[in-house]
Amino acid sequence: MPRYLRTIFAGNICVLLATALCVASCSPTTMTRTSEPAPAKAFTPLTWADLTVRPRPKADATIAYGSDQMQKIDLWRPSGEGPHPVVLMVHGGCWQTKIADRSLMDWIAGDLRDAGIAVWNIDYRGVDRAGGGYPGTFADAAAAADRLATAAQEYDLDLTRVVAVGHSAGGHLALWLAARVKLSSKSPLVAANPLKIAHVVSLGGLPDLEATAASPDNGCGTDVVAKLVGTDRADPYADTSVPRLLPLGVPQTLVNGREDRIIPYRMATDYVARATAAGDRVELVTIPATGHVELVTPDSAAWQDTRRRILALLGRPAAR
Repeated sequence: MPRYLRTIFAGNICVLLATALCVASCSPTTMTRTSEPAPAKAFTPLTWADLTVRPRPKADATIAYGSDQMQKIDLWRPSGEGPHPVVLMVHGGCWQTKIADRSLMDWIAGDLRDAGIAVWNIDYRGVDRAGGGYPGTFADAAAAADRLATAAQEYDLDLTRVVAVGHSAGGHLALWLAARVKLSSKSPLVAANPLKIAHVVSLGGLPDLEATAASPDNGCGTDVVAKLVGTDRADPYADTSVPRLLPLGVPQTLVNGREDRIIPYRMATDYVARATAAGDRVELVTIPATGHVELVTPDSAAWQDTRRRILALLGRPAAR
């Protein structure tokens, strides 16, 4: 028997003998029984394949707002009479078309439609596509959002009840869409009448582009930020990074998984601290045992919690 096994064996024998002597000599009233807690089950986050393998629901209509194939919006319209409250939905994918498009949000869009909420699921050109980056990606998101105002009557949508919901990089764009009213008149992204957003829900978002560019541990990397904001201006974050536009004057809810391995948790806590200090009403909802994909997976605890919040914001009772 190897020496290290002999040592362990001998030690165990000593423990057993000592325990036996205590049992024989101690009265029941002086004996203490202890038990070790069961080891915590290791958390295994969902993958994109876990979501995309599911049957995919279908949108009710697709609306173009430009000539590029990414300049489209999927409308998910509930049955019955309106006007229907609306979720303006923005997908993530590190602002890159090759990583994700609006179809990644189909499952939660369908889930919201089933709950009586219309979903305006927008797409945009990523930084890896001709016309994307600055100002194209931002201009696309803005044009897609503002197209809702001109389509509302046709589809019986309620413009007084619009909540923006963005996931990951889409969380940044959802917050930015609410912040557009703060843009300088000198910015090429300024709009005369931007869509009015009542509340923003960011799911594992990246609101602070400067912090993202300085954080190699974020799942999108740092090089993509320069492609997004441009490098030919004196201050490329002035009209692109949400903290630069605080206070937004719009209530915000950040939902983050505590075990998100793609978006560092500090991205949420740091932004909430800055937004709160600036005077905005901001809530951080931390979901334990939750990664990044769970935030947009219909039957996850994270999405069920978010869904209840969205329904409450839009005046719809939760059916489950």
